[in-house]
Amino acid sequence: MTATNVLRPSAETQYAEELAALAANDDKQRPPQWKLSPQAVVRYILGGTLPDGTVISPKYVGERRLVEVAVGTLVTDRALLLVGVPGTAKSWLSEHLSAAISGDSTLIVQGTAGTSEEAVRYGWNYARLISEGPSEAALVPSPVMRAMQTGAVARVEELTRMPAEVQDSLITILSEKALPVPELNMQVQAIAGFTVIATANDRDRGVNQMSSALARRFNTVVLPPPATEDAEVEIVSQRAAQLGRALELPAEPPSLDEVRRVVRIFRELRGGTTSDGRTQLKKPSGSLSTAEAISVVTSGMALAAHFGDGSLGADELAAGLLGAVIKDRVSDTAAWQEYLEAVVKERKEWRDLYRACRELDPA
Repeated sequence: MTATNVLRPSAETQYAEELAALAANDDKQRPPQWKLSPQAVVRYILGGTLPDGTVISPKYVGERRLVEVAVGTLVTDRALLLVGVPGTAKSWLSEHLSAAISGDSTLIVQGTAGTSEEAVRYGWNYARLISEGPSEAALVPSPVMRAMQTGAVARVEELTRMPAEVQDSLITILSEKALPVPELNMQVQAIAGFTVIATANDRDRGVNQMSSALARRFNTVVLPPPATEDAEVEIVSQRAAQLGRALELPAEPPSLDEVRRVVRIFRELRGGTTSDGRTQLKKPSGSLSTAEAISVVTSGMALAAHFGDGSLGADELAAGLLGAVIKDRVSDTAAWQEYLEAVVKERKEWRDLYRACRELDPA
């Protein structure tokens, strides 16, 4: 399988040229096992132009100091916890930090209610275990164990969705930098460069609070939502255009005006007030995150490409907006109807969007 037919290449594959250029221009000291110096990692995340003219695209739009603190944490022996509401690019930042530091962002444990302790520690090849008994050959290392053995970054996504007892299996790993294997009377020692980047949010249902013992072993960086409408428009435009190219959508890149409409709707409904502060609004039950805004624009581009004239407009946005806003049929429908009548209808430049949304009226 080649990189050209992979639906979603890993960050180190997709941005291989940028990473190679950064490494070639990087004359700063690199910590053990790191592919780039901390300064080069920050440049990879935030973007810039190298001395040889290579343009590094920004991967994260936000405060530089937050990225510097995150990278500075990973230089030490502390693990990093990225916290924020849904859609604040926690997983995106985690992936790119891993790609820049280790050249491998695929050592992932995905946290869910069903994640077992084996996913964090190790498992067994049961056929060999039954036939041969416990042995290193029968051991199946977890992504965390492989990261310990190679001095790489392990990613733990949605840490607080895992059961508390599974979360706490990280305590020994993070404090002792070792993973005991009592069945073999041995332990795996982490080599220099090993660290963990975890992500968590406390907005969704199904969250299991971290124990204080585990929380103490992380340095926490809180990723805020985009501070301004312009910043969020930039993020949504950039990611939607990237996704459109990756999916080979035969549609024009979304215009800033259409992206701004989606972003403004999301920000006003999230905040419970219009951008001018004059009208109070009911808040829907969903998070209406930046990631969901990207999804609305991308799905609109797909509709425009295959069922429209190739240009994203109100008709293509309406269905996506409806699906993003209305999660609870009763309360969210009432909030959306109020917003349509009190805000969208009153904005003359949004009359086309009002008409398109009314045609899809779920009431």
